[in-house]
Amino acid sequence: MPTRRRALLILAALAGLSQLSIVLALMVGSIAIGPLDVLATLLDGNGGVAGEVVRSLRLPRALTGFACGGLLALAGALLQVLLRNPLADPYVLGISGGAGIGALLAIVLGLGVAGVNGLAFAGALGAMLLVFGLAHGEGGWTHSRLLLTGVIVAAGCGAVVTLMLAMAPDDRLRGMLFWLMGDLSQTGDPQLVLILLATVLLVSLPFARELNLLARGADVAQALGVAVRPLRRGVYLVASLATAAAVTHAGAIGFIGLIVPHLVRLATGNDQRLLLPASVLAGGSLLVIADTLARTILAPQQLPVGVLTALIGVPVFLFLLTRGAAGRG
Repeated sequence: MPTRRRALLILAALAGLSQLSIVLALMVGSIAIGPLDVLATLLDGNGGVAGEVVRSLRLPRALTGFACGGLLALAGALLQVLLRNPLADPYVLGISGGAGIGALLAIVLGLGVAGVNGLAFAGALGAMLLVFGLAHGEGGWTHSRLLLTGVIVAAGCGAVVTLMLAMAPDDRLRGMLFWLMGDLSQTGDPQLVLILLATVLLVSLPFARELNLLARGADVAQALGVAVRPLRRGVYLVASLATAAAVTHAGAIGFIGLIVPHLVRLATGNDQRLLLPASVLAGGSLLVIADTLARTILAPQQLPVGVLTALIGVPVFLFLLTRGAAGRG
């Protein structure tokens, strides 16, 4: 099968999966709604209680989940190229820790959803600037220096988060823990995060060729005419902003940015022209499915969606490690 045709089929299959996951999220819940009723509700704007549930609760949550999952998977794919490390994920550079400090501070202060999102985004940007500043030595920064700096900053943020949890009043503790484990129950208008997802993807795709060369090593890329230093800075900035946006809207949701690029790479290869959009579709679909399970397994009680992504991600990651070890053997 020609490569171009295969790529189109993979993208079409993932696009179908993403649509199916969103339709499933609109149907399933404490009020079961059939697919035809969902379609009628979306088209004519009526439908009574069921229509209000779909339009006001489930659809914004599903679209926000898709956008956040896509952002995390895209950030993971970019960081794995930047750091040339298959274990790199969106949280390895401490951005999630910075967002966590901001969000927990807002919860302790009793601020609303807007305050939590605002301080979480400010904390993520602060961590991003801190890592970039500390990793930038005399001769610029290398991927190993950036990775080590990010790990140290993440550890420091984790210590601050633990201290805040220990000192938090009991009536705030549950909300803080849910945010740290990932929570889509407080999502609002998904328009902003969807625009951010589209923007980040459109900014990244024109540099897919350069990213393919960078994945082979900085020296190879530079010899073939790639401006390595500006490209690295741009990738770091784009991946950091994508992570900050996802964490701000959904909390700290693990494994999507680590596992999804691996799985997509197995199916598509390492061509970033296909890997990046495919990761967005697969990551968004996975988070929507996980969130649907999180709010229905023990309904009416809701589980943190990060628990579900971890339960899915751990065995998948162990399988990938086992498969890789067998392949090398």
